[in-house]
Amino acid sequence: MEKRRLGNSELYVNPVGLGCMGFSHASGDPMEKGAAVKTIREAYEIGYDFFDTAEVYTGIYPDGTISHNEELVGEALKGVRDQVVIATKMGVHHNEDLTLRMDSRPEIIRKSVEESLKRLGTDYIDLYYQHRIDPKVEPETVAETMTELIREGKIRYWGISEATEEYLRRASAVCPVTAIQNRYSMMARWHETIFPVCEELNVSYVAFSPLANGILSGKYTPDTKFEGRQDYRGGMPQYTKEGYAKAKGLLELLSRLAEEKHATMGQISLAWMLCKKPYIVPIPGSRKIERLKENFGAGSIALSAAEVADIDAKLDTMSFDVFGGHTAK
Repeated sequence: MEKRRLGNSELYVNPVGLGCMGFSHASGDPMEKGAAVKTIREAYEIGYDFFDTAEVYTGIYPDGTISHNEELVGEALKGVRDQVVIATKMGVHHNEDLTLRMDSRPEIIRKSVEESLKRLGTDYIDLYYQHRIDPKVEPETVAETMTELIREGKIRYWGISEATEEYLRRASAVCPVTAIQNRYSMMARWHETIFPVCEELNVSYVAFSPLANGILSGKYTPDTKFEGRQDYRGGMPQYTKEGYAKAKGLLELLSRLAEEKHATMGQISLAWMLCKKPYIVPIPGSRKIERLKENFGAGSIALSAAEVADIDAKLDTMSFDVFGGHTAK
């Protein structure tokens, strides 16, 4: 399994990374701390070497205490810190009604990085993302702050999540961006327009929600009982009966391809993007060891350029209702 270089950096990672959000946020009640730490460490033993978290990934345990995702990641990777790449994010905060508040002022970035370093139990962050664009702060201002943090040794490289072309270009002109992290899956292809910019600027594309919040694994349907208020999937459009019906053709295609390749539907979904561009690194998440092994194994599945093109041609004839604010087609 050949490692992938993140942008122009000295960071090399295996093709599939681990999105750690679900251990404490958005996938039901947070996983019990000891079990979560053990599972993340087992992911490292499986072969994962790229771990993604964020300061805003928190959840509430049944006893009312808070689960901080960064703390779980930091504890799990003690003793192997120099063998992994840790990415975290700043600039997003939850309001009481669960809406998001953006704040990327320099003083907030500096406060956030210090708190993240403490929670992670490390003295440097490999890849530090601006989690969402703050319309009140110019990209040049954010990039200047990142330049200072790199110079001070607190972060090694930086990136932007949910990046646009204009913002990426302006920010990268001040401090080269190593990676963007945008939504991307077979059902969410609207950011493909930024691929040429990634290639021009040598920026990696870290794909979050690469299985479209699980539906492309073939394991979930509109009848799936998700885990209440702290699991957001139940309200997503792809899990309505109408949305699921629109995805039926794609799920059938994945099922056929999985049988042909002796793989799973989820593995084909990940292999499709891995074989599409050498700078894409998907970061699926799971709490289950068997699923972690399955996802990681997608890095060893080869699809030819012709097979990828054939899948793309079929996707071009489909439309989906999918979480993320776009109608994909």
